[in-house]
Amino acid sequence: MAVRKRKSAKNEIFLLDALKDLCAEKEIPPEVMFNAIETALVFACKKTNGADKNITVEIDRDNGTFHVTELRDVVKKVNNPQREISLNDARRINPEYQVGDVVKKDIPAVDFGRIAAQAAKQVVAQKIREAERIVVYDEFTDKANDVANGTVIRIEDNGDLVVSIGKTEAVIEVNEQLPQDKFNVGDRVKGYVSEVHKVGKGPQVFLSRTHPNFLRRLLEMEVPEIQEGIITIKSVVREPGIRAKIAVASNNSNVDAIGSCVGQYSVRIQPIVEELGDEKIDIILWDEDPANYIANALSPAKVMRIAVNELDKIARVVVPNNQLSLAIGKEGQNARLAARLTGWKIDIKSKSQAKDNDLDSDYRVAKVKGAKFFSSLIKQKQPKPKKDKFKKNNNSNAENENVNVENSNLENSDVENENLRADENPNVENSTDDNSKVEV
Repeated sequence: MAVRKRKSAKNEIFLLDALKDLCAEKEIPPEVMFNAIETALVFACKKTNGADKNITVEIDRDNGTFHVTELRDVVKKVNNPQREISLNDARRINPEYQVGDVVKKDIPAVDFGRIAAQAAKQVVAQKIREAERIVVYDEFTDKANDVANGTVIRIEDNGDLVVSIGKTEAVIEVNEQLPQDKFNVGDRVKGYVSEVHKVGKGPQVFLSRTHPNFLRRLLEMEVPEIQEGIITIKSVVREPGIRAKIAVASNNSNVDAIGSCVGQYSVRIQPIVEELGDEKIDIILWDEDPANYIANALSPAKVMRIAVNELDKIARVVVPNNQLSLAIGKEGQNARLAARLTGWKIDIKSKSQAKDNDLDSDYRVAKVKGAKFFSSLIKQKQPKPKKDKFKKNNNSNAENENVNVENSNLENSDVENENLRADENPNVENSTDDNSKVEV
């Protein structure tokens, strides 16, 4: 490798073209590459001319030519001849030099030996690797709080998954995996980019499949109305792999928030349920009135009456006797998720236990609207194929209307028809005492 004065424009053009191609291939800014080559040339020059010399290299960004310059400080008494020059010697070059000035001396054509050239090559390679790490780190810093797709390349002894996600690797720790997740090497996997750390060997990316925002991002990807801002996701809570609740609101009165998220015949929500290992998902309508919001959050149970203490954020809910277990859920799951979703403490009582005079003046008894919700606990009916396409079947039309999520207000009888009564639903822990009281 040699640095010589350019005899023609061919070498400059070749250098610039090579730099452009390399920058495009590595996705590195051109200035980073110029700095890397300048550093490498300085290193090579010191190998040839002396390691203690103060040498700089500047590459012209327009035509590719470069200049090698030796710098020495003007002093009265020289202690380091490699970096200093006496005032008398400096004034022989230019009479105007003063102590403290810097004498610049251009170094002409330099021939590097094999060792110097190899060292310069290693410096350039190191700088390129560092630049690539920075580019990848910046890329995944921008992708934080987003969903990443990758391929499982290794499974650690402790159960952690190592996933290839393009230019780097990510880790899904065992506690960030769903209980029913079973991946093998080569399987495709999705995860939420929860953390990105900058370490010596490059960015360290951590993915999560249990984070509530993983469900949020999956829903945003499936529902165009959310991406367009027509529908807003107000809150998401999960018990990963088991059950989740999502509160949504529509910014357009002509758009049904729940129906848009579910899709016709669950075409939008079903891929998300499958991605999460059949995790049961409830989508409820957010309401600015906390009473209606809490009633919706307790779906699919029907709320008969609700009293709210807005100062302490406590709600007392009355449900039918045969729906107390449904409101509470298996091991308190439904009530617990509803409390986390709304941010309220919820006290649930059955109708037989509730009393009209057990409320103090801090509570406001609210009128409850019919709950609007979708629950994957409830198996949605599919349309029956028509035997005669020219024959109108009024019964089929009526059945399809009942399946339409946009108009679904499930009453107590609807829940019973779907085998979701408290005494029959296998997903709900039965209560042996109708007078039991549960606080969340």
